[in-house]
Amino acid sequence: MAYVGNAATEMTMPQISPLAGEPIKRADAVRLAGVLKALADPARLRLVSLIQSAPEGEASVSDLTAPLGLSQPTVSHHLRILTEAGLLEREKRGVWAYYRLVPSAIATIADLLTPPRKRSTRRTR
Repeated sequence: MAYVGNAATEMTMPQISPLAGEPIKRADAVRLAGVLKALADPARLRLVSLIQSAPEGEASVSDLTAPLGLSQPTVSHHLRILTEAGLLEREKRGVWAYYRLVPSAIATIADLLTPPRKRSTRRTR
């Protein structure tokens, strides 16, 4: 498997949640805002959902254009933004590129946006 990525995939997320009661550091806020900005688009949220629900947990651009009703270049643009934000990984196979979620990135965002007392309750279930 040949994974194609960039430095953004290795991006570290802040250790302290903005909801934890302590102020988040400026650099951490900038990184988190970039990731949230990548998700803050209806087409990108749908892409994440479509990829997650795909039978193999991965999809190519051609798998995603019809369900979104968008052109191939537009879907590719959105996938690039999600990949650069570290939310998706891209695997090139021949002439096709397949995208899958980075579960740790999604889990980190969920944890950062869940208040600590709710986090501990959720984990004990």
